[in-house]
Amino acid sequence: MTINDVSLTHHDGAEAAGLLEELCDTYAYAYGVGPGEQKTAAFRHRAEKQFGRPGFALVAARDGGRLVGFVFGYTLPAGDTHWWGGVQPEPSAEFLRETGARTWVLSEIEVRQAWQGKRVGRALHDAALGARDEERATLATGPDAAAQPVYESWGWRRVGRIPGDEGDYYSAYDLFVLELPVSR
Repeated sequence: MTINDVSLTHHDGAEAAGLLEELCDTYAYAYGVGPGEQKTAAFRHRAEKQFGRPGFALVAARDGGRLVGFVFGYTLPAGDTHWWGGVQPEPSAEFLRETGARTWVLSEIEVRQAWQGKRVGRALHDAALGARDEERATLATGPDAAAQPVYESWGWRRVGRIPGDEGDYYSAYDLFVLELPVSR
């Protein structure tokens, strides 16, 4: 198993909806949980809400037809967005300004455990962000997520922390930003 064995394909929201079962299966194997467990069910619910959002895009990684990883996200709408709500330290008004074409949310990046550490995640990241026209990208992670050093090594910078909503997996999330375009 090497990155050379992987093919990447781009999909819109309608195509992503048709891949939902594969996405859930891959998500479960990325975390080592069962496909029917609560964490996977929460992912399914999040994903279904995002397929129709403006600017939605998915990049899938396959090895011999099997989905081994994916990344997807959407563009933040113009005006006041929930995304930046309560971020501390509070950034400038200019930083918070959304135009509907300024910021792309990298919502999910998942790789099956057997493929982790083989540069599949980085290839997905670069393929997704390399296709974006927005000025910047953002993502949220749990405060102590093991992925934070990886994101920082890819050029992301932490801009603050927001409180989680009721029912969220974490009580707070760290927000990161990456200026676009990314260099490949």
